[in-house]
Amino acid sequence: MRSLSFCIFIFLVAFKAAADAAEYNYAEALDKTFLFFEAQRSGKLPENQRVKWRGDSGLKDGSLQGVDLVGGYYDAGDHVKFGLPAAFTVTMLAWGTIEYRKEITELNQMGHALWAIRWGTDYFMKAHTQPNVLWAQVGDGDSDHYCWERAEDMTTPREAFKLDQYHPGSDLAGETAAALAASAIAFKPYNSSYSELLLLHARQLFSFADRFRGLYDDSIKCAKQFYTSSGYSDDLLWAATWLYRATNEECYLKYVVDNAEYMGGTGWAVKEFSWDNKYAGVQILLSKVLMEGRGGAYTATLKQYKAKADYFACACVQKNAGYNVHLTPGGLMYVREWNNMQYASAAAFLLSVYYDYLSAANAKLNCPDGQIQPQQLFDFAKSQADYILGKNPNSMSYLVGYGPKYPVHVHHRGSSIASVYNLHSPVGCVQGFETWYRRNEGNPNVLHGALVGGPDQNDKFTEDRSNYEQTEPTLTACAPLVGLFSKLQGSSKTSGYHRKESGNYPKESTVPHQTTLTSNNQETAGPNSNTENPVEFLHSIASTWNVGETTYYKHKVIIKNTSQKPITDLKLTIENLSGSLWGLSPTSENRTYQLPPWLKVLKPGSQCTFVYVQGGPQAKVSVLSYN
Repeated sequence: MRSLSFCIFIFLVAFKAAADAAEYNYAEALDKTFLFFEAQRSGKLPENQRVKWRGDSGLKDGSLQGVDLVGGYYDAGDHVKFGLPAAFTVTMLAWGTIEYRKEITELNQMGHALWAIRWGTDYFMKAHTQPNVLWAQVGDGDSDHYCWERAEDMTTPREAFKLDQYHPGSDLAGETAAALAASAIAFKPYNSSYSELLLLHARQLFSFADRFRGLYDDSIKCAKQFYTSSGYSDDLLWAATWLYRATNEECYLKYVVDNAEYMGGTGWAVKEFSWDNKYAGVQILLSKVLMEGRGGAYTATLKQYKAKADYFACACVQKNAGYNVHLTPGGLMYVREWNNMQYASAAAFLLSVYYDYLSAANAKLNCPDGQIQPQQLFDFAKSQADYILGKNPNSMSYLVGYGPKYPVHVHHRGSSIASVYNLHSPVGCVQGFETWYRRNEGNPNVLHGALVGGPDQNDKFTEDRSNYEQTEPTLTACAPLVGLFSKLQGSSKTSGYHRKESGNYPKESTVPHQTTLTSNNQETAGPNSNTENPVEFLHSIASTWNVGETTYYKHKVIIKNTSQKPITDLKLTIENLSGSLWGLSPTSENRTYQLPPWLKVLKPGSQCTFVYVQGGPQAKVSVLSYN
């Protein structure tokens, strides 16, 4: 009997050890996370929309003010398009894509990553109608929350609110500048022209935010009770830091150094990273500049930034002389009652990035409680991700649709009401509450990839649709998961969950491992070149100007012969061209152009240029044929 008991004991110990060591399927979690962003889309949905229970919505947004504000993302379980959290969301999506491009590409998810970013950036650029004007919000939280209805049935007011020099919002304009600058980096390898366009708007928005200072919720008072801003200094530093990384222009680095003390960059030691507090993100980004030896004359100040980055990291891993982040008994970072998971996911992503930066510099972390290895930061990041996916006292996944047990009574209007494709009659404002909000059954539409608010400080989770603090998902909570899950899957011992890529990158771009691409991912084809690019297209924006409400761009395209042979009879297809073009000759075929008569041969290494002017996105240029 003693021998049998001993064997059972050994088995249980081994089983527990195996369970503790088990790897979660981060690749599957990543794929589901992208689905959540598709479910949150506002506007005209694309043909490749994977969340089939959603339909077009908000197609008249901005029309009352005479501006096109169709598109963008709904914030959470409601239908307001709040600018500040949406901009932070896009910054985090872009950051994750920048840091973990290799991992995302290997998982065949780069198309979805760039689409998630671009659904936000296209909207932001629409909303930035003039250099000093930014439409910051569509919808009013009060009236929106009085109704429980599908986005496709919306009857609530869709008033739009803007920032300008008389109604400033340095926090929101600064965060939007950061989002566009970070997105410019993410898009640069795939679509250089779009990247340039993003940078143009980012520069203007940063100048607007810095020149006309003020809190956005003093200008848009109806936002205050939903997303109150604690200040704008961190947003200005955040925007300048991202612009420095995107442009490598010293003026932006000088800005964060000159304003380090005044704006709190080297003064604030924080234990939170969120849509309202970016100091830790600024400090870690600037630590990278320091550790790469690029500080130059600014080294002394960058060391102060790094000291504050270390404070945040030490607080997360409980090595900060008692001044640590609070952890639940189950190990979850706990900051606030409403949607606490957003703080845990953001901190986990940030520490995974800092782990990479420290490891690349072969550096260690000096905490008040002793020197620690960067690995402990990675371990903390993994612990938060694993808690989210099921390694917690409730043994449930807080990522909807992942694992055998997850929340089904999610506080989300669209998820909780039958799809417009199943229930064709409109669901009214009050009817939604009576028929759908209060029903005991789970939501009819699974909101895959939604990270709900999560448990309280004692790991207690009450799954009730009315418990919005714990069961409502948000954009800001889910965005850091893209980088976090990509990093963890890349470091995982398991082969993971591989899926077939859906097809295309946003607009002009295509999947790099499925088609031969130029430097900005324009397709090249033709009877004489199926495997090798004969030319490279280099796009840039030469100038921009406004005529009324419309912004026009002068696009410059350099055609360079990158092959070892002369090219003759080069014919190009140019799609989505709505303006005038100079430097090429049209042919008798629709949308087809050739080199001008005086340029019959494009010699190896030589190049020629053409320009075109139009409003809106760039045209798509591809090779039709050549000899």
